[in-house]
Amino acid sequence: MISDFFFPQPGGVESHIYQLSTKLIDRGHKVIIITHAYSGRTGVRYLTNGLKVYHVPFFVIYRETTFPTVFSFFPIFRNIIIREQIEIVHGHASLSSLCHEAILHARTMGLRTVFTDHSLFGFADVASILTNKLLKFTLSDVDHVICVSHTCKENTVLRASLDPLMVSVIPNAVVAENFRPLGYPNVYQDSSVTSPIDVRPPPPQHLGPHDTITIVVISRLFYNKGTDLLIAAIPRILASHPNVRFIIAGSGPKAIDLEQMLERNVLQDRVELLGPVRHEEVRDVMVRGHIYLHPSLTEAFGTVIVEAASCGLYVVCTRVGGIPEVLPNHMTEFAKPEEDDIVLATGRAIAALRANKIRTERFHELVRSMYSWTDVAERTERVYDGISGVLSEEEFYGYHAPGGWSATRGRAGVQSFALIDRLKRYYGCGIWAGKLFCLCVIIDYLLFVFLEIWSPRANIDIARNWPKKVTAPAVEKLTFETEVPIRKRSNRQREKNWES
Repeated sequence: MISDFFFPQPGGVESHIYQLSTKLIDRGHKVIIITHAYSGRTGVRYLTNGLKVYHVPFFVIYRETTFPTVFSFFPIFRNIIIREQIEIVHGHASLSSLCHEAILHARTMGLRTVFTDHSLFGFADVASILTNKLLKFTLSDVDHVICVSHTCKENTVLRASLDPLMVSVIPNAVVAENFRPLGYPNVYQDSSVTSPIDVRPPPPQHLGPHDTITIVVISRLFYNKGTDLLIAAIPRILASHPNVRFIIAGSGPKAIDLEQMLERNVLQDRVELLGPVRHEEVRDVMVRGHIYLHPSLTEAFGTVIVEAASCGLYVVCTRVGGIPEVLPNHMTEFAKPEEDDIVLATGRAIAALRANKIRTERFHELVRSMYSWTDVAERTERVYDGISGVLSEEEFYGYHAPGGWSATRGRAGVQSFALIDRLKRYYGCGIWAGKLFCLCVIIDYLLFVFLEIWSPRANIDIARNWPKKVTAPAVEKLTFETEVPIRKRSNRQREKNWES
């Protein structure tokens, strides 16, 4: 797994990479993560479950994105790949420079590659045009693409001119046990509860006409997250509903504008600003509220609204991007990305809660049944099997793909490693861009040949793998007869190690 965005920075992409990696490790795979160095984190770190993270020291330019150099990352990337005996490189996020460079280098080294897109982009502004051209360069030579929603898939297919057959939709998920409502039994620690069917949600909370309703907002305070809409809507919502207060957590360049609005309207006693919070603290903030407000202007999925619903909050969100695909209608109140409509939608949500029309205490079990990282890992594993040849074309795609085997792609959806075929694919990216992309690939290939001669693979030490867990069925198969020799053998080995 490779991306510029990973812990300790909080966020949806960061959480996605970590949760997916740990579940793949549980399924018997070896997973490492490559990201750039953060303040106080450089070198190799081990996380839970033996997950190894390489923090590569590279210059960061904007929003934790490294400076794109194209080729300077290749030597250390090749060293890590050979040391860890990697077979598949999985990049995340369109704005990650490390991700794009790693996919290019991995294809040059003859490795299978997968790309996951977590964002939506436009087609008209300069930044989107440049990003889309970069994405087209990377995805011209990738084996498979994963998107977190169907809207994200449509956006990515159009931006990178992809065959929809080679794009899968695998949504994000949440760890439901980490986002339990107040009063909900902890079924993972209570041994008396044998199955989720035995769990009964807490009794419904009835709100009176004068009870205080708390609206929670947890978001990065950036323009695309709708912070300007939030700033404009808060005074109007509080003026219309005297028994309503806000809790806002997050940081970003719009935090100053938010503080100025509170000063201007004298709302400090009704709006609590928490600043940045760690991901493990999100649940503690959410359970203090009744409504979660998400005024985003663009969103491919919106994991935070799933976390809010799992905590028993009624969600008010904008109908943009992939958000309408995330939760059922009875758990959400949708609004247009406009100030007036957000105020009206929030008013409807407040009225529905005061009338006790919404059974929010049932939301947790619904979210738990809909979203699971184990399911995401299984579906991602199927993608790996498909591009590696473990699954046949009919098994992977569900039917025989039109065109079948071709000279440039090999099996449908799986790219050929031949340099001439790669150049053909890059050459079709544009009149001028195609020639530039081909030049980059040729230089990358020559650099790879030079590295193979200058630093032979035989001189690179192979890293020892983290010991795998012994599964329950394997433990049950051990009998007393097989257990004793194993114990004796391990004791003799310890004696030999001690003598040496």
